Amino acid sequence: MQGARQTGKTYIIKAFGNNEYENVVYCNFEEDPGLDAFFQRDLNPERILTDLSIYYNHEIRPDADLLVFDEIQTSNRALNALKYFEEKRNDVHIMAAGSLLGVKLSAPGSFPVGKVNFLYLFPMTFMEFLDGMGESRYRQLLENVNEPIPLSESFHAYLIDLLRKYYFIGGMPEAVKHFVETGNGAETRQIQEEIIKSYIMDFAKHAPVFDMPKLTRIWDSIPRHLAKENKKFIFSAVKKGARAREYENALTWLEDAGLIHRATALEAVKHPLKHYADSGCFKVYAMDVGLLGAMSRSPVELLAHGDRLFNEYEGAFVENYVAQQLMSHSQPSLYYWRSKGGKAELDFLCEFGGRIYPLEVKAGINPRSKSLRSYDLQFAPPTLVRTTLLNFKKDGKILNLPLYALSTLSKFIT
Repeated sequence: MQGARQTGKTYIIKAFGNNEYENVVYCNFEEDPGLDAFFQRDLNPERILTDLSIYYNHEIRPDADLLVFDEIQTSNRALNALKYFEEKRNDVHIMAAGSLLGVKLSAPGSFPVGKVNFLYLFPMTFMEFLDGMGESRYRQLLENVNEPIPLSESFHAYLIDLLRKYYFIGGMPEAVKHFVETGNGAETRQIQEEIIKSYIMDFAKHAPVFDMPKLTRIWDSIPRHLAKENKKFIFSAVKKGARAREYENALTWLEDAGLIHRATALEAVKHPLKHYADSGCFKVYAMDVGLLGAMSRSPVELLAHGDRLFNEYEGAFVENYVAQQLMSHSQPSLYYWRSKGGKAELDFLCEFGGRIYPLEVKAGINPRSKSLRSYDLQFAPPTLVRTTLLNFKKDGKILNLPLYALSTLSKFIT
């Protein structure tokens, strides 16, 4: 299981293990560096199982026990051993997790060739946030909507209020849990700041030494980039005179670590989108909208100030929110469209059911857009999608989806 630090990987694995198995044998390679020694002699699963059984004073039994390798990215040998467990002892059930596993897997020769199933854990989506806030009835309400017919105004207004809270709290489980228990925005912000500090500490511990200053500069520049009307990532804005070739490795490290999402520009809109992407033109979003607020030091008071949070920083929170939800809901990569000459630009392009759909993001309730019309004239898609603070509505081929219902998008266009 991959995912950024503190997204809840360990909690989910342990909860699953305790529910489905008689015992969980939990090995954390970061907390107990000595575990790596069990994999240095050889990668024979029989011997490793015997040694771990002695170490934990518990015989590891097929089917009855779940063996967990947490923070496995700190042990190359343990990572490689997964292949041999699959080949020789696939009756032993193993789950491996790592907060920087994506970084490790991107290094040549760091992962064995074999049958390993991957899962990726993102921060909580807005729908999951509703569950966490004790508002599961509203999640059920949205998931049961099958036609773009407006919700009652009372439901719509309450969901907008919950969305405002999500923009501030975000989807990091600890931040959500604390706000639910205390309702204290200032303390929730402190938790977000501690999470950010832990990421910066990872730069120092795990990133190549020569990339560390670049990682920090890129990370710190994300709110500045998103606060611009044109949110395109510019290397010279990170450091005066900086060039792409100097910073690309650091940017990729942050992406592999799951800390950022990159949306790449397209001029040609054809399948597959990745073949027509302009790798030199892109936007960078934070992995979590709540952490973006902490990084940008947005005032805690915004939580209580009506719709101001939606428009703050040129709508940066809204666009980052959409990027975060799309990545969590089956969009493996993010793309946006710009016309030749750059006169028109659409925030995102989505692929569903073999078709490409434009998605325009609006921070408020003004639905007008020259870019959406321009895209329609050029490509004539079956549906034009706009997500705003407005209620559900279908106007000709334009589908207005409330921002809080973004995860239901595929239901209306496939």
